[in-house]
Amino acid sequence: MTVKSLTELPGMTADNVKELESIGITSVSELTEAVNDEAKVKEIVKTLSGVGPKTVSGWKAALEGAEAVASTATEPAPVAEKAYVVKAKPELSDEDADALAKRALISGRRPAFKRQEWFRYSKLGEKWRKPKGIHSKMKRCLKRRPPMVDIGYRGPKSVRNLHPSGFEEVLIYNVEGLEGIDPKKQAVRIGGTVGTKKRMAIEDRADELGIRVLNRMV
Repeated sequence: MTVKSLTELPGMTADNVKELESIGITSVSELTEAVNDEAKVKEIVKTLSGVGPKTVSGWKAALEGAEAVASTATEPAPVAEKAYVVKAKPELSDEDADALAKRALISGRRPAFKRQEWFRYSKLGEKWRKPKGIHSKMKRCLKRRPPMVDIGYRGPKSVRNLHPSGFEEVLIYNVEGLEGIDPKKQAVRIGGTVGTKKRMAIEDRADELGIRVLNRMV
């Protein structure tokens, strides 16, 4: 089916058409170009009410299908590939860099700690629980018993609780949370309850400040 007007697209409302006009998109051809531009897609998601990345992807598929029906000889213009940007790295001392490398080796050798008799009763699960009871052979560390959590398995104290990249993680939920972040030592992690539009705003502001986001959408 050929898309002749914007209102024929799935999920497109009259209010969305007016919002598209406010950002300079008034026709189907202009919207076709916009959905193939990553920056323009972000602007559309921010501006249009009730529209998210999945809805825009549906519009893109519908418009590309309409172009294929209208002209099989002309292929749609390929989307320009975004240049790769090197992720920000923390400023670490030689001692901390060595400690991170040592921690990685220790983590590779560390066994998987599983609770007592996890293999016998499925209801117990594999999550670690300290064994209890005066008759527990695992608690008494007898031979041929699973390993127990012990202080000797810990990594270097100087880099404890750091992200594998070397950054100190800071959990944020809004754009204001980026204030006071040191991009040389700290990186942010966006909370899981943050919506798409606010997440995009946080990522854009973090890019302006040179702050690394550990859990970006893309």
